[in-house]
Amino acid sequence: MEVVIIEDEKPAARRLQRMLERIDISAGTMLHSVAEAVEWFHKNPDPDLIFLDIQLGDGLSFEIFDFVQVRSPIIFTTAYDEYALKAFKLNSIDYLLKPIDEEELESAVNKFREQQKDQNGIPVAELRSLLKLQNGSTYKTRFMAQVGQHIRLVEVREIACFYSENKSSFIHSFSGRNFPVEISLENVEKELDPSKFFRINRKCIINIEAIKDIVHFTNSRLEIKLADFNDFQLIVSRERVKDFKKWLDS
Repeated sequence: MEVVIIEDEKPAARRLQRMLERIDISAGTMLHSVAEAVEWFHKNPDPDLIFLDIQLGDGLSFEIFDFVQVRSPIIFTTAYDEYALKAFKLNSIDYLLKPIDEEELESAVNKFREQQKDQNGIPVAELRSLLKLQNGSTYKTRFMAQVGQHIRLVEVREIACFYSENKSSFIHSFSGRNFPVEISLENVEKELDPSKFFRINRKCIINIEAIKDIVHFTNSRLEIKLADFNDFQLIVSRERVKDFKKWLDS
C-alpha cells in the first residue's frame, strides 16, 4: 500500500510517519509544499491514502486540487478546525486535529481500511496489486472500476476509450457501458500499450480497434467516430494530428 504524507513541518511529518509505523502503515513519500505535491502527483499514480496538512508553507493544501485530479482517500491532519466542512467535500476519511492522538489516528486508519474493502471483504489495495500482474507485459491488462457498491475488473481488450468529464475519468466499453475509474487520464496513458491506445486530446484516449471513421474537421483537426459513443465529439487536437497519423500508420 502506498501512503503519502503532505506536511510542511518536517519534524511533524517524521512523527506522523513513526506513529503510522506502529500500526503497520508505511508512509514512504513525504511532501512539504503545494508546489512539491503538484509536481509529484503529475508524475505518479494516485497513492492508496494521503495524510494531508491544510496550511502549508506556500498556501492551503486545497490548492493542490486546482492543478491535479486526485482520487485518493484523504485523512486531514491540521491544527485548525475551520476547514473541516471544505475538507469533507473532498475525498475525506477523517479530520484529525494536531497534536494528533494515537488512538484517533488508529481509528481513522481503521475507518479507511473498512471503506477500502470490496463486497467480498477483500482489501482494494490487494486488488490493485493484482492488477499490476501483467503476465510479463509492461502494460496493464485490466482496470478496476466502481459499479455502485461493487468493484468490477474491466479487461483492456473490452475498452473502446477512456474519457474525462466533470473532473472524473471513465471507461467506455465496446458493449456501450460507461464505468467510473479512480485514476486520471495522465496516469491511464502511462499504463496503456501505445501501439493500441492514443490520447487524441486532453479529455480522451481511444483504442485503435474502436475507430469506426475518421473525418476532416475545422482548423486542420480530425474527428473520430467510435461505434456506440455519442457522449461528445471526439476531436484530435491540432497539435496531435501529425502524431496521430503516424500512430495509425505504424
